[in-house]
Amino acid sequence: MLNIGVIGLGAIGQRLINQFKEHSEVEIIAVCDQLESLLEETAERLGGIQAYTDYKKLIADEQVDLVYVAVPPKYHHHIVMDVLRAKKHVLCEKPLANSLEEAKEMEQAAVMANVVHAINFPLNYGQAATKFAKLINQNYIGKLRRIQLTMHFPEWPRNWQKNDWVGGREQGGFVLEVGVHFIQQILKLFGEVTNIQTRLDLPDDTRKCETGIIATAQLENGTPILIEGLSQIAGNEYIGFTAYGSDGVLSLENWGELKGAQNEEELKVIPVEAEKTNSLIDELVKAVNGQKSELYDFTVGYKAQEVLEELRKI
Repeated sequence: MLNIGVIGLGAIGQRLINQFKEHSEVEIIAVCDQLESLLEETAERLGGIQAYTDYKKLIADEQVDLVYVAVPPKYHHHIVMDVLRAKKHVLCEKPLANSLEEAKEMEQAAVMANVVHAINFPLNYGQAATKFAKLINQNYIGKLRRIQLTMHFPEWPRNWQKNDWVGGREQGGFVLEVGVHFIQQILKLFGEVTNIQTRLDLPDDTRKCETGIIATAQLENGTPILIEGLSQIAGNEYIGFTAYGSDGVLSLENWGELKGAQNEEELKVIPVEAEKTNSLIDELVKAVNGQKSELYDFTVGYKAQEVLEELRKI
């Protein structure tokens, strides 16, 4: 049994807590949050488990094997570094850190600690993204011509994530919060990203995050990448990650729908329900047990952070 301690009990942390609860080989034995009412409610719901307001006490709990860090990005660095000093396995929310310097230090410390270190990039374990990757590797679209990421939000932050930081310039914004998932997919499927040129639309209030982005980049072989996003606009939320090729097109839309077509065909929905996927929690258990696993470690997180920091340059 893999004993897990959770630091950060907001919306994102609760989402993975529910997945941990359903898994037969893991057990949440301790939780931590500074909001005592949320802490007490969560601990009680999980069976009256140990509750801490001081994250250092959770890390020091000898029964905790792996720490899941689900606090805002600003706090990733110092908490994760303490986890690594304690030589405990760690799962961190994305993005890895709040700066490139922090991300590099965390990556180096994780390697030196010789523990399992992973970032929660859930797209990799979804059926649509898994099918997208398989079709790319099967040469469904032929020679890659262009990659395009579109992010449209009628409102940012969305209703379910109203808090002090998601809409802030320091550690929030849709480029960071949403774009990171697809930057990681580009790096995974297509390789290094270079020659990043970016233009951000920023409100007069210097505390608030971007309302728009137009950015270009390219793969090492020169294939162009276009990133375009807007918030505070009419219409529905739309996120599209599209690969255009010499023979066809593939598009991952709104996280879970896959569309594609060969040249001269109409774009159609590609069924993904039969696609077999791995589970993040299964892979964590495998890794802790010394088995081969599909995890996206702090090195992956650092590489994604490099691209994100270039995209967010003012």
